[in-house]
Amino acid sequence: MKLERLIGILSILLQREKVTAPELAEQFEVSRRTIQRDVESLCQAGIPISTAQGTGGGISIMEGYRVDRTLLTAPEMQAILAGLRSLDSVSGTRRYAQLMEKLSAGTSGLLPGGAHMLIDLSSWYKTSLPPKIELIQEAIERRRAIRFTYFSPKGETARTVEPYYLVFHWSTWYVWGWCRMREDFRLFKLNRMTELTAGEPFEPRFAPLPDLEPEQIFPAEYQVTVLFEPACRWRLVEEYGADRFTVEPDGRLRFTGGFPDADSVLSWVLTFGDKAELLEPEELREQLRDLTEALVCRYRRRD
Repeated sequence: MKLERLIGILSILLQREKVTAPELAEQFEVSRRTIQRDVESLCQAGIPISTAQGTGGGISIMEGYRVDRTLLTAPEMQAILAGLRSLDSVSGTRRYAQLMEKLSAGTSGLLPGGAHMLIDLSSWYKTSLPPKIELIQEAIERRRAIRFTYFSPKGETARTVEPYYLVFHWSTWYVWGWCRMREDFRLFKLNRMTELTAGEPFEPRFAPLPDLEPEQIFPAEYQVTVLFEPACRWRLVEEYGADRFTVEPDGRLRFTGGFPDADSVLSWVLTFGDKAELLEPEELREQLRDLTEALVCRYRRRD
């Protein structure tokens, strides 16, 4: 991909005095003409690159820019490479590992075997996610709409979206784009998509970055209070942090928090079994009582 190649070329130029276009073309497996266009793109981005033809010629960063050759220290490069390595955990390929090898060309010590940071962005959906990510990534680069069937609490709908960003947040992958049905920008969870295909080209529009604050994506409709048994402390700490509950005199834990809908509250409380009691709001407490009574009827032993 072009962005990855530009980063790789810039890294090599920062580390080496001079490199030829044929060398770069061979290393990145593209044509010399593509390398020339990449160099032009770097120049347009403000990187002072000079080229010289003939024997002893090549591509280099201009002499006055030498002070910035220390832009990437070994620890900084390691941080970049850890991020690139994490993308391989999603794609299921060695594409980014190969890019790491190219980034470290002509240097030593940037890819030690004892790298101490490992980031795995994959999930339980290792089979279904990579093809979706690849298709959406290509659609974003080529400015093509995507079509899919989407499943949400409100039902099943067919959507056509102009994609702009792939987003990894809340341990889940999303696509941010213009939804033609809603005529607005929306965030779609990849795991809720089926029958995903690329569609027709679209004219890019101004795309604001998504506001990923929880209160924007999941506005709290219910403020709840739940009383937990002490054995639930580890899970409350893991899911919400140690400052979201207080300890009662009898040792039980009083939790307060906001939830976007009733189903989220009821399903969450039920996962704790008999170790949690929903205190407020009263209307949800009544719904939970009705639900548990219905479950008792359903699972009553048959004579």
